[in-house]
Amino acid sequence: MRMTKNDNIKVKVKTEDPDIQKQAPLEGESDDMSSEGIAPQTPEEKIEKAEKEAKEAYDRFLRASAELENYKKRTQKEMAEFRKYANASLIKELLGVVDNLERAIESYNGSNEEGQLSEGLDLTLKELLKIFKTFHASPIEALGKPFDPCYHQAMMQQETADQPENIVLDELQKGYMIHDRLLRPAMVVVSKSPAGSGNNEEK
Repeated sequence: MRMTKNDNIKVKVKTEDPDIQKQAPLEGESDDMSSEGIAPQTPEEKIEKAEKEAKEAYDRFLRASAELENYKKRTQKEMAEFRKYANASLIKELLGVVDNLERAIESYNGSNEEGQLSEGLDLTLKELLKIFKTFHASPIEALGKPFDPCYHQAMMQQETADQPENIVLDELQKGYMIHDRLLRPAMVVVSKSPAGSGNNEEK
């Protein structure tokens, strides 16, 4: 039997190019080794890494929980403050009405024989002050008190030898508080030592 050139011709190709050749991993060599040659982690190292990650996640959870709790407390405080002073603007608007009633009572008190006008105004004023009290608004006691710029607004000074310096002698307009917050200061006249007195000479 004659064989042709194309029959059963085995060609053995040998290349010496190192980029083409690829060696299979040797027996016992781990596939986990990276291309940089870093050895795989041991079970203990993996456990330690997992524990560290779990601790970091738990710490983040605690911080987030604390921030949420602080936010809730801050929001509750802000809402309580809002409810506490929600009526401040209403009370402030009514202060002018009270001022006018007080002036009217002072003007007409005793001038009417029957006192009907004075009595009516007085009752109206009492009702308004009752509303103020319901909403925790109260007048500032200023007369005879030492001048306090936190609660008093000095409109003028008056010389007197009967009082020490910086005492409220007169109240031109009452000041008011709501809870512990100032609604408006009292407009007052403040005492000062007479000219030529010992206090002024010392100054």
